Amino acid sequence: MTTKTVLSTTEGTNRDRFERFDWFLLLGSSKIFGASFLFMAIGLDYVSPGVVTFGRIGFGFLALSFVPATRTSIDRKDWPRLVIVGLAWMGIPLTLYPIAQQYVDSAIAGMLNGATPLATALIATVLLRRLPGRRQLVGIVVGFTGIVLIGLPSVGASTNAALGVSLILVAVMCYGIALNVAMPLVQTYGSLPVLWRSQFISLVATFPFMLYGLKSSTFDIKPVAALVVLGVFGTGVGFVAAATLSGRVGATRASVLTYIATPVAIALGVVFRSEGLLVSELVGAFLTLAGAWFASRADR
Repeated sequence: MTTKTVLSTTEGTNRDRFERFDWFLLLGSSKIFGASFLFMAIGLDYVSPGVVTFGRIGFGFLALSFVPATRTSIDRKDWPRLVIVGLAWMGIPLTLYPIAQQYVDSAIAGMLNGATPLATALIATVLLRRLPGRRQLVGIVVGFTGIVLIGLPSVGASTNAALGVSLILVAVMCYGIALNVAMPLVQTYGSLPVLWRSQFISLVATFPFMLYGLKSSTFDIKPVAALVVLGVFGTGVGFVAAATLSGRVGATRASVLTYIATPVAIALGVVFRSEGLLVSELVGAFLTLAGAWFASRADR
């Protein structure tokens, strides 16, 4: 087993254009994360944000526990980095998003979540001491423009949104930190053992919040089913795919999966929660896909 890890983020192992497997990871994880907004909203109809957070992390941890590869040992000196990943990728943001969605609708949450590539690129620039490639910068700008077009019409319809927006922005910065910190760990040990241990850390951290929320929760088959799906796929399969992609193509390019996740979330909201769909949102969806394509080009 390799016991040496770098002290900061690293480049992806594939700096050329996305391979077929990279596209599979990108599209798979983005669809899962896009659908997570729907299942999170269903859960929040019945249970408190703390229960939603603990439930999705718990079911994700349980699902990964059945995979033998998660038992791969990790050197003790790398556990502080695991703590950062557990808190910054799951514990903190997965706590903040359910709270924020009590104050902002899914379109605004999706729009702000689309800023993840910007946060990731900023932190990677500091750690790597270089800017992303020109095509990646174009992809980030184009994709974020699409995110704004998707979410902007809903801004005026929201009330008491300042707190929700602030919480989401904190979560986005956490994602940017986590993607960069996780990448060298994933390249050294693989995504499964890193995420499984990180989920355990985040479970411990969010347990008190879950206990506090039990008294204001109503349990039924619908929210429980939503949390099972949200946990197994959104926090289990989705995070493994995203972490694997990050190790392959780099944190900045992998983070553009949030661009595709946003139109997925909007489409599911239209179909299952009768949310409206505007022309600007359709144009924005096209731009987010274009941004993801630009970012997939060779990183030079």
